[in-house]
Amino acid sequence: MWIHEHRKWPAFLWNAKKLTSKLANIRHHQGRLLGRMEGLGFALQREANLSTLTNDVVMSSAIEGENLNPEEVRSSIARRLGIDIAGMRPAGRHVDGMVEMMLDATQKFTELLTEKRLFDWHAALFPTGRSGMNPITVGGWRTIDSGLMQVVSGPIGREKVHFEAPAADRLKQEMALFLNWFNAIDDIDLVLKSGIAHLWFVTIHPFEDGNGRIARAISDLTLARADGVSERFYSLSTQIEFERKDYYRHLERQQGGTLEITEWLVWFLDCLENALFNAEKSSEKVLYKSQLWDKINQHSVNKRQRLIINRMLEDNFIGHINTSKYGKLAKCSSDTALRDIQELKNRGILIQNPGGGRSTSYRLKRVID
Repeated sequence: MWIHEHRKWPAFLWNAKKLTSKLANIRHHQGRLLGRMEGLGFALQREANLSTLTNDVVMSSAIEGENLNPEEVRSSIARRLGIDIAGMRPAGRHVDGMVEMMLDATQKFTELLTEKRLFDWHAALFPTGRSGMNPITVGGWRTIDSGLMQVVSGPIGREKVHFEAPAADRLKQEMALFLNWFNAIDDIDLVLKSGIAHLWFVTIHPFEDGNGRIARAISDLTLARADGVSERFYSLSTQIEFERKDYYRHLERQQGGTLEITEWLVWFLDCLENALFNAEKSSEKVLYKSQLWDKINQHSVNKRQRLIINRMLEDNFIGHINTSKYGKLAKCSSDTALRDIQELKNRGILIQNPGGGRSTSYRLKRVID
């Protein structure tokens, strides 16, 4: 028996006592993260928001096996938020559609979630009216003609059905119940409501495709309501991607279980807490960058030095800097590279690593005086 076949569906039950401490921890992390971001200033807040939204869009698609170009996603988000960034790249329709949905969910979190709004999100995800090579119903609930909506794995003839969604003729009523509940003002903590909404929507599975991405957008909308701000500084979808196997395992277990959903909510809250913890670590990096540039800007650096410092601050920068690497990156001679490095060392911006001779290298100072 699937969860939606129970007689009292969708009257979910959960053990509030088991969730109280987890909710308190999450609220603490949310408050601390938002407080830290408020102290960074507008420019760094904007950078952190852009980075988080980019990760959210890329990872939510990756969970479904669709790989979007992060630079295209970043450019698409920046254009819509009016942010001028270097190296803007044109984005394809699928990227723009995913970005439009995510921004509508997070920037307009106070607006009601309606049937029309969900249809608009779905149409944005599938601008060609197709999922891959297959034509699908776009901007409308799946129909009887689309057949059973099943999650299946295994070779033909030996398939394993992991889940079967409600029949198409139930969808109008099912979604009316969901939307009425979602938009109602009640005493359910919004963080908890995010987890319930995610499970409920993805169980109804009202569209032929895109249900997972839309479920995560609904979760993000609810978390934005919980935070009370449109800027996003932590990414639930990024953490779900890291825990993808557990995500699908807990979904499958709950969808084949009862209306008692405590276990699902425990996993959801743990996943969200991990997302907040990782965001706090990222915010420490942003704070470090801010403090470093405050120190550097007390006395100007040349263009080469600014380029190298920015490169060393990038997450994908490998190893340390030396005269050879500096010269290649800054397109200058070894003598010029050495002079630049020595100046940064004398100012306490670079620290020489142990070792000498050809292996001499330098790193950025991690503690700012």
